[in-house]
Amino acid sequence: MAVVRARQQDIDLLARLLRAEAEGEGKQGMLMVGNVGINRIRANCSDFRGLRTIPQMVYQAHAFEAVQKGYFYQKPRQTERRLARRVVNGERLWPARYSLWYFRPPGNCPATWYNQPHVGRYKLHCFYEPTGEECENVYNAL
Repeated sequence: MAVVRARQQDIDLLARLLRAEAEGEGKQGMLMVGNVGINRIRANCSDFRGLRTIPQMVYQAHAFEAVQKGYFYQKPRQTERRLARRVVNGERLWPARYSLWYFRPPGNCPATWYNQPHVGRYKLHCFYEPTGEECENVYNAL
């Protein structure tokens, strides 16, 4: 059962994002990018207040480097579509399980990002989870 509403065109859009943001991180890395995106929709807090759909999340201003810098042009493949469906259906992986932020620094992961603590790294991406009650929806059971 989906944790956010998603039509086929939404799945395709999310699949394109996964590929553009984390193709080099493999399937698990792409799933984690998807986790962050779905968490942003579900959390309704911080910089992500009011996001309700996959297109709103993907095209949010300044949210994803691949969208901003033009790496987002490739068509989705079946592999990414399957991964997108898995995250839409609620599959979560640590360290992205509750994360709302990730990025790829040139070196070590900073201890905080947007004032949120570093919770883990997968390959080249660092993941950051919200703290406090403001973003409690991200921790709700699916």
